Order: sequence, then structure tokens, then C-alpha cells
Amino acid sequence: MTNRRGIPRASRHARGYWVTFYRSVSNPTALAEYAALAGPAIQAGGGRFLARDAAAQVFEGGLQQRVVIIEFDSVESALRTYQSSAYQTALDRLKGAAERAVRIIEGTP
Repeated sequence: MTNRRGIPRASRHARGYWVTFYRSVSNPTALAEYAALAGPAIQAGGGRFLARDAAAQVFEGGLQQRVVIIEFDSVESALRTYQSSAYQTALDRLKGAAERAVRIIEGTP
């Protein structure tokens, strides 16, 4: 089976990765409130934090920004966690406090 670009899809057992890039933070207090709720919600969904920090070095047009990488047993687990009421409650705390981009991707088996 392939994706839209004709690239073979990974097996059903491939891990899922939730990657967040923070472009800017305008309200550090709201970010801390979000983190206090989001961390437990993500861990309850099976997420394991692999990295949470500013980029050590950037190349090829990359931006010096905070990056968070979370591993899940599957893309489906990551999506369920993102859509969970516990995570959505945490996300409400972040509204207007940060500009960021979130991506959920399938890992290579």
C-alpha cells in the first residue's frame, strides 16, 4: 500500500510522533498552565516525551525555536490523545499565548 505520493506506507506497527514547533510565546504564564495540564493528558494517552527544548543548532532555513517531540505507539494513539477532552482542555489555556505548529507523523518501522 502506498500514500498519495506513491511512497510505501509503513506497517501498522510504526510508532507515531507528535512534533510541535513554537514560533513565539507571548504569555509564558499561560504556557506554563497549558503544560501543567497537557503533560499529564499526553502521558495518559501513552505519549513519551523525547525532547523539549530550543534547537541546539539550526540549518537550511531552520528557525531557532522551541521544539517538542513526543512518541506514541501509533499515529492513531497520538491523534486520539490530541483530540481527547483532557488535551483540549489544556489547549484552551494556550489560546492566544503562543504561535506554534503541530504535526503528527508516522515513524519508520
